[in-house]
Amino acid sequence: MTKVRALALFSGGLDSILACRVVAAQGIEVQAIKFVSPFFGHDILQDPEKYRQEMLHRYGIDVLIEDISFPYLQLLHNPAHGFGKNFNPCIDCKIFMLSRAREMMTGLGASFLITGEVLGQRPMSQRRDTLNVIERDSGNRSILLRPLSAKLMKETEAERRGLIDRDRLLDFSGRGRSRQIALAREFGITDFPAPAGGCILADPILSRRVARMYAGDGVLRPEEITRVDILLLLVGRQFLLPGGGWLILGRDEHENQKLKGLCQESDMLLSMENRPGPTAILRRATSLPAGKLAEDLQVAASLVVRYGKKMLTGPRAAEVDVYSRAGKNVLVAEPLADEMTLNIRI
Repeated sequence: MTKVRALALFSGGLDSILACRVVAAQGIEVQAIKFVSPFFGHDILQDPEKYRQEMLHRYGIDVLIEDISFPYLQLLHNPAHGFGKNFNPCIDCKIFMLSRAREMMTGLGASFLITGEVLGQRPMSQRRDTLNVIERDSGNRSILLRPLSAKLMKETEAERRGLIDRDRLLDFSGRGRSRQIALAREFGITDFPAPAGGCILADPILSRRVARMYAGDGVLRPEEITRVDILLLLVGRQFLLPGGGWLILGRDEHENQKLKGLCQESDMLLSMENRPGPTAILRRATSLPAGKLAEDLQVAASLVVRYGKKMLTGPRAAEVDVYSRAGKNVLVAEPLADEMTLNIRI
């Protein structure tokens, strides 16, 4: 007899873990898929195999990693169902991921889809009417099973065909988590993650930066936005320089290293060799007119000095190294005045 396989949307949260385990407990092979973008799960791409092994070891779940950065950036221009409280297109996000998962089913040999959604748990995306819209618009009305709330919903094709026993599925609802925690203990799961949205687009501060960029209220035109732009937008201090340049300034060593890793060929990287201080990126510097570039580089260097370590003795000015595809240049700069710093900070 051919073994039944299900494809699961996997967030890494407790509900998605339990959904996989409830289905697997019926002898069904579960292949989980973890979608990542600049807004959620992007750090996993640094070592996807490590993440896969961790999920397999902790929860007994095999997880594939799928980078959806490019199409997700396009989705944010005009999500059909709008945004939530911040810049989070939760309904369109779920429709998009389920549509993509449906496309992957044949190649993975899956008979149906599962998610960890719980009826009534989230006010925007998990109401009964919204769940119906998600099923309809993703083209998954008959093949999408939500194991944690299945008994409160219509029977799916997998249940009708006997691929899975409906009586062994659950009837969770609402925002409480006591039943999920109790079920986790039954499965021997004790190190499950704390509840959290995990999506930067739901963060009230960082999502505002993204919303402004998509509204055209920034250095870039909305159609120019790339994955690297978003990753830079979420790091450090942000400045709009007088000549039109966009400067990102690291706040600590971790951010400094991250900026170095994100620097592109058209950018310029600034740092001080002889004084502790921030690393900075002047984004798309080579596209600036020569006069504007010279002006912005001097301001950028002054910002690097301003946020660098203050010297008790000696000159306030410091040498700032500027690296570009043309090589290395050195600028001498005084710390930027507080008033100007505040005026150009995004």
